[in-house]
Amino acid sequence: MLKGSKKYYYELEYWQRRKLKEGDLSDEHYKYFYTKHFGLDDSFYTGKRILDIGCGPRGSLEWADMAAERVGIDPLVESYKALAIDKHKMRYIKTGAENILFEDEYFDVVSSFNSLDQVDNIDQAIAEIIRVIAPGGFFLLITEVNHAPTKREPLEFSWDIVSKFNSNLKLVEEKHFERSRDGTYASISPNITYDHSKPKKEYGVLSARFIRSAKYYD
Repeated sequence: MLKGSKKYYYELEYWQRRKLKEGDLSDEHYKYFYTKHFGLDDSFYTGKRILDIGCGPRGSLEWADMAAERVGIDPLVESYKALAIDKHKMRYIKTGAENILFEDEYFDVVSSFNSLDQVDNIDQAIAEIIRVIAPGGFFLLITEVNHAPTKREPLEFSWDIVSKFNSNLKLVEEKHFERSRDGTYASISPNITYDHSKPKKEYGVLSARFIRSAKYYD
């Protein structure tokens, strides 16, 4: 996402509007998604290196004091400084998913929560995500599916987006939900399972947990 591009502008405008509406941008919901949503305990993250793809300015990893390292990457990091990210303990790096500035097999957990449909090159982003996950490490994915492309989220995914990861990651768990009405990617309140018997495809949310069990090769 190039600075000055329309997508960059629309993403920054979105966060500026959220800031005006909310005041301090809350990070309270993130802990739920990293733990209960994926059936993991806080203790799982002890000593782990965590990377959040397209992290935004809320402080998505502020809850993870037990982690060895917590990094968020986003092309808009410099602009997010005006939204008070300097008060956060996590580390922010200005880059996109297509160019993750870390060595191979560096992270124990990589996450992408409602950000994968914003990348410029999906195949390159997936290759980079796989590259930086350590053997035995997890990739946590939450993404919208069957939604019309928007100026902020130009990619449209179907439920089979998980197949793009299958050559190098093992799918451990996959869940399909109806669209959330509480403003998050999938509801913090009890989720409604997606009804695949509908004759027409409708907006939904896919949640998937992968494990990297083998060495990655180009």
